[in-house]
Amino acid sequence: MSPDGHERGSRPSGGRDDRARSDGSHHNRRRNARGHERNRRSQQERTFSAQAPGQRRRRSDPARLTAFQALRAVNSEDAYGNLVLPRLVRENRLDKRDAAFATELAYGTMRWSGTWDAVLATCVDRPLDELDPAVLDALRLGTHQLLAMRVPDHAALDATVGLVRGEIGQGPAGLVNAVLRKVARATQEQWLDELAAEQPDELRRMGLRHAHPVWEIRAMRRALRANGRDASEIEALLEADNEPPRVHLVALPGIGSLEAALEDGATPGDLVPDSAVSPGGDVHRIPGTREGVVRVQDAGSQLVARVLAQAPVAEDRGAWADFCAGPGGKAALLAALAHEQGAQLLANEVSEHRSELVRHALAPVPEEAWRVSTADARDLARTETARFDRVLVDVPCTGLGALRRRPEARWRRTPSDVGNLAPVQRELLDAALDATRAGGVVLYATCSPHTAETHDILHDVLDARKDVEVLDTADLARQAALPGALEGERAAGHEVAGGTSVQLWPHVHGTDAMFMVALRKLG
Repeated sequence: MSPDGHERGSRPSGGRDDRARSDGSHHNRRRNARGHERNRRSQQERTFSAQAPGQRRRRSDPARLTAFQALRAVNSEDAYGNLVLPRLVRENRLDKRDAAFATELAYGTMRWSGTWDAVLATCVDRPLDELDPAVLDALRLGTHQLLAMRVPDHAALDATVGLVRGEIGQGPAGLVNAVLRKVARATQEQWLDELAAEQPDELRRMGLRHAHPVWEIRAMRRALRANGRDASEIEALLEADNEPPRVHLVALPGIGSLEAALEDGATPGDLVPDSAVSPGGDVHRIPGTREGVVRVQDAGSQLVARVLAQAPVAEDRGAWADFCAGPGGKAALLAALAHEQGAQLLANEVSEHRSELVRHALAPVPEEAWRVSTADARDLARTETARFDRVLVDVPCTGLGALRRRPEARWRRTPSDVGNLAPVQRELLDAALDATRAGGVVLYATCSPHTAETHDILHDVLDARKDVEVLDTADLARQAALPGALEGERAAGHEVAGGTSVQLWPHVHGTDAMFMVALRKLG
C-alpha cells in the first residue's frame, strides 16, 4: 500500500528488458544550470490559453517548482540547501502550506537521493550519469513523492511530468513518465527489501535503507565506540539524521527575550538556558528574530558558547576570541555573554564576505563588547601571542554531525575531505593555544563526530605540546546546561588524557553531533 492508501502493483523485475525506454535523450550542452533549455522562455514568462488541452500537465505548480529550483542549485552550483530553499520560498511567494510541501519535498529528496538513485538505476535503460542532470533531479523529486510522501501516485506522476514539460522541455517528458510509472509499481519498503537483498554486506544494506554512504556509517559507528557508546546505536543515529531537525531558538542574554515566542507556541528548550523549540512555520515572524536578539541556533552550538563562557579562568582580564567566527551564530551568543561579564570578544573570520556576516550577527550586541577582524587565524596567533583569556576554535570540518540540517552534505563529502581538513584543524588548535595566556582556556569544537576530526586531533596536539591540560569538559557542560540535562542516558562525557571531552548526538540529545573539549594553557 502507498502512504495514502492506494494499492500498488508488485515491484518491477528490474531487468534491462523491463526498463523504461524513450527517445528523450539528454541535452547537457543546450541547458543552463537551472535546467532550462537555452533560448526558452522561463515558466514565469510563458502564458497558456485557459482552454489549452493538457494545460494542467504543462504547468509547474509553485511548490514543486521551488523544490526543483533548490535541487538544481544544490546539484549544479554547490549551493547549500538550508540557505537556498528559504530564499526561493520567499521569491516564489509560497503560502504556508506550499512552503511546507516544498520544504519536505526538497530536503527529503536531498537526504534520500543516493537511495533514490539506486531505485532509478533499475528503471532507466542507461547509466544515470548519461541523463541530463536536470531530468535526473526531476526524477528524484518524483521518486520521493511516490515512495516517501503522502502524495497519490497519479498526482505525483502528473505534476512531475508537468514540471519537466514546463521547465526543461517536451522531449524528456516521455522518459520521465515511463520511468516514474516503473518506480510506482512498488512501495518504498518493497524497493528497499529488493535492493538490500542484492548487497553483499550489512553496511551496504544499511546505507540503502538509511540513505548514507557506507564510509560515513563506518565512521559514525567507530565514533560511537570511541565515545563510550554502544555501536548498536548506529541505526538510531542514522534514523535521527533523516528526521527534520527541531528549530532551536536562543535569546541573547541580557538583550533578547523568548517570552513572545513561548506565547506563540514555542516550548522551552530542555538542554540549555534561554532556549526554546519553535513549533515550525516562518521563524522570521517570531518577535526579535528580525532584530537578531532572538536567533535560530542549534542547542549544541549554544552549549559550546556557554561552556567557554563559564570555564574557570584565573584573573580573567576580559580578552575573549572566536578564531573561526563565520557566519556568526556562536560569536553573537559569546559576545552577549562577554558583555554580561564586562569582557570583549574578538570575532575573527578568514574571508571578508563571511566577516560581513559576522558583523551583521553581532550588530544587536553593544559595540563595546566586540570587534571583528579578517585574517587567517594561524596568522592572527602570531600578532596576538599569549593575549587571550578564552578562545573558541570551532574548526572547519566535514559537517557529518549536522546532516539533519544540511541534507545534501552526506553525498558531497568523501573520505579524502577528512584527510584534507585534519592538518588545518591541528594548526588552528595550535594557533589558538599560542594566542592564549597561561591560565587561559581554549575550547576546541567541531560539528563532526568523526574521530579523525575529534580525538585524533586532540591527541596529536597533546603529544606535541607539554603546555596544555585537558579540563573536565563534561562537568563544565553540566554546569552550563539546564539542571539534570546531561545526566543518566544523556550523559555525554568521555575520559581523555586526565580530563573529559563531550560528544553530543542527534538520537540522544536532539542536537547536532557537536564535539567539544576544553584545554587550559599552562605556564
